[in-house]
Amino acid sequence: MSSKRMEELEKLIAELKSRWPAHSVPPTMLQQLDDLEDELEQARIDEIRSKKATEEKSSAKAEGRGGL
Repeated sequence: MSSKRMEELEKLIAELKSRWPAHSVPPTMLQQLDDLEDELEQARIDEIRSKKATEEKSSAKAEGRGGL
């Protein structure tokens, strides 16, 4: 997932929280927040994994271990 999608998710979360009532939050809003936060967390994990894989490939090439 791209950083653009992460920014979009962060905006959606902020927008949802701006509509958050002071009391008696509807279950649908709680579920929507949970879903958005879960997707954002997964996007961050995916980005970290992608960066790590890219770094490992670069390191392998620099060390002459290009391999298959």
